[in-house]
Amino acid sequence: MERSSIKTGVSPSERPVLLFAHRGGEGRWPSNTLLGFEQSLKLGADVLELDIHRTADNVLVVRHDPVVDTTTNGQGRICDLSLADIKKLDAGYTWSADGGASFPFRGQGVTIPTLAEVIRAFPNARLNIDIKPEDPPVVHNFCKMLNEYNLLAQVTVGSFHDRQLELFRQVCPAIATAAGVSETRRFLVLSRLFLDRFFRSPARAFQVPEYAGRLRLVTPRFIRRAHARGLQVHIWTVNEVPDMQRLIAWGVDGLMTDYPDRLAEVLAGTSASVSSFIR
Repeated sequence: MERSSIKTGVSPSERPVLLFAHRGGEGRWPSNTLLGFEQSLKLGADVLELDIHRTADNVLVVRHDPVVDTTTNGQGRICDLSLADIKKLDAGYTWSADGGASFPFRGQGVTIPTLAEVIRAFPNARLNIDIKPEDPPVVHNFCKMLNEYNLLAQVTVGSFHDRQLELFRQVCPAIATAAGVSETRRFLVLSRLFLDRFFRSPARAFQVPEYAGRLRLVTPRFIRRAHARGLQVHIWTVNEVPDMQRLIAWGVDGLMTDYPDRLAEVLAGTSASVSSFIR
């Protein structure tokens, strides 16, 4: 698979783990925007992590929250707004690195992109896409688009909604998927009972936080047992350097971070063996 042509610094193929730019590196740039994706790729990100919703006029847009209120100068639910409405909004409006003292991206023309815009802007980029709404038409539209753009080999799909994930696997079986919530829970129980040899799933990776509340999900043993079942382990959202270093030492296959510059520096100084992208 061809990588994005936008690269600087250490070659991603020489990295010990995959660098996922979580929402395009929202700690450095406005979340889920073309600006963030481009800058993350310039840093050498291996994978762009992003989220999708559907507008009122049936267009897939790249957005984490179901409403526009949280990061733009607008209001309303994405599912109630047309693409034209959404494109009028300033997606850099609320971003601040200093607690609201300044807003460097406000009024700079940063908008909420469509999924098609992201694909066209970065045709060779690896994408990790989370289906946010529990809305079956999203799955069908999404699968159709992936086939139209011939992205079968460079996309991994996940969802917190088990039914959405199962539907996606039915309509788009050639696309790699992450384990769903129920699958991950089942693996955790089986592995702690030393029965994970009975775990079955079409998933190619677990994509989980290190902790869920007070419950620790990720341990060295969890990683070893996942690898024994042929699944990679990608951890979100890892923003502090000591945590990055510790998880890399444990053998994770990928880290999702809001600060791809930090992780790039850590990976540049790490000599662990390379993990390949899930296929």
